[in-house]
Amino acid sequence: MSELRVRFAPSPTGHLHIGGARTALFNYLLARKEQGTFVLRIEDTDVARSTQESVDAILDAMKWLGFTCDEGPVYQSERFELYREKIDQLVSEGKAYRCYCRQDELDQKREAAQAKGLKPKYDGTCRDRSDHPENTPYVIRFRSPLSGETSFNDRVKGVITFSNDELDDLIIQRTDGTPTYNFVVVVDDATMNITLVLRGDDHINNTPRQIVMYKALGYPVPDFAHVPMILGSDKTRLSKRHGATSVMAYRDMGYLPEALVNYLVRLGWSHGDDEIFSMEELIEKFSLDNIGRSASVFNPDKLLWLNAHYIKTGHSQRLADLLKEYMQAAGIETSKGPNLVAVVKTLQERARTMVEMAEAARFYFADTVEVDPSAAEKFLTADKKPVLGAVIRHLHLLKQADEVSIGKTFDTIMEETGLKLGKIGPSVRVALTGSTSSPGIYEVISVLGIEESCRRLQRIQESL
Repeated sequence: MSELRVRFAPSPTGHLHIGGARTALFNYLLARKEQGTFVLRIEDTDVARSTQESVDAILDAMKWLGFTCDEGPVYQSERFELYREKIDQLVSEGKAYRCYCRQDELDQKREAAQAKGLKPKYDGTCRDRSDHPENTPYVIRFRSPLSGETSFNDRVKGVITFSNDELDDLIIQRTDGTPTYNFVVVVDDATMNITLVLRGDDHINNTPRQIVMYKALGYPVPDFAHVPMILGSDKTRLSKRHGATSVMAYRDMGYLPEALVNYLVRLGWSHGDDEIFSMEELIEKFSLDNIGRSASVFNPDKLLWLNAHYIKTGHSQRLADLLKEYMQAAGIETSKGPNLVAVVKTLQERARTMVEMAEAARFYFADTVEVDPSAAEKFLTADKKPVLGAVIRHLHLLKQADEVSIGKTFDTIMEETGLKLGKIGPSVRVALTGSTSSPGIYEVISVLGIEESCRRLQRIQESL
C-alpha cells in the first residue's frame, strides 16, 4: 500500500452528476493504480437540502459504475463536535473572530464597494472588536492574512499564486452554529490524512482560502490537482439543457456502466490515440500527467458509439440478464417466449442501447405481431400466399431449427418456386416480425422455433 489517500466528497442534494462521476473515477483510478486509499465522504452539512434519497442515489450510482471505496462513507453531519472544537481553537488563538454585522449592513457595504470599483469583500468591521454584545446574533469569521501571497503547485495546471489581499475573512460558522463548506473541508481532509485533493477546477478559487486555514490549524497542506470542467455542445457548463446529466439517467436510457466509465475517463484524459479501455487497462495506464488543462465538451454521439461497441462485444448471458429488466420496464412479458440469450445474440450487432434492444426484441415475445401497414401493403400481397405456403410446408419438414438447416430449406424453396431470396425473404420477415427491419430471417426462425414461426406465417397466409 502506498501513502496516497484521495477522496470523493459529493453533496447529497441531488443525483450523482456526470461531472461528479468523472471526479470520482479519476480519484478511484489513481488510488487503484498507486495502491493507495480511496475515501468516500458525504458532505451533508447543508441540513436543509441534504436528503437520504440523494445519499442512496449517489451510492447506487457509484456501485453501478463499479467504484468501490476503501473507507466510508463518512458523513460530515456526524462530525459537528470536531468542527466546533476546531472553531473554538481558532477563536481562542485569535485566528478567528465574532462578527455581529447584520445582513442589511453587509449588503450596503458590498454595494458601496462595487460602486467604487472595489471587490465586494468584507471590510473587517468586527476584525478587531473586543466587546461581545449579549443576545446579538453573530457569525464567526476566519482572520485571513492581509498581505503576501498564497501559492501552490497544482498537479494538473502548474504553479498558481493568489495575492492574499484578495482573500476574504470567510465565515466559518453561521449564526445557527453550523460550520461552512470551506472550513469543514479543511478539517475533514486533514483529519482523514488526505494527501491529494483531486477535484474540479471550479474549486481553484477555494484553494488559497483553504490553504491558509490548514496553516492556521497547524495541519500539513495536501497536494492539489484541479481537472477542467465538462462543457455542453455550446461550450457552456454542462447542464440539463444539454441532455441528461445524472449518471443513473444514462442507466435508465440503456447505457452500460463500462461505456459510461470509458467515455468519462476520455473527457479530459488521454493515452495516445486509444479510445477503448477496460477498467483494468485504465487502472494500469491512468496518470495525472495525461490530464489536459482545457475543458472537455460532452458529446452524446461519442458516448452512444461507445455503448454500441460494448453491447456488440458484451457477454450475451450478462446482456440477457440486463435485457430482461429493460423489457419489463417496457411492459414486455418475457416469461413465455424464446430464450433471451438467443434473442440477444441476434440483436447485439444492431442495438446501440439496451432500451433499443428491448424494443427490437418486442416482436419475439408478441402473441400477435403488429404488422406495419406500409410493409404489409408492399410485401404481404395476395400473390405471396402460395410462397408463404411453401415456406410453411418446408419448415414443417425440418428436424432442427439451426440457421444452416434453415438456409438449406430456403435453397429448396427457391428452387421449387423459381424465386430468388429477395422475392421471398421480405414477405417472410414482415410476417414473422411485423417490420421490414429485423435480424436475418434465418436467425429469427431459429430463435422463434419452427412451431411458432409456422404459426405466425400461417396466420398471415390465411389473412391474404
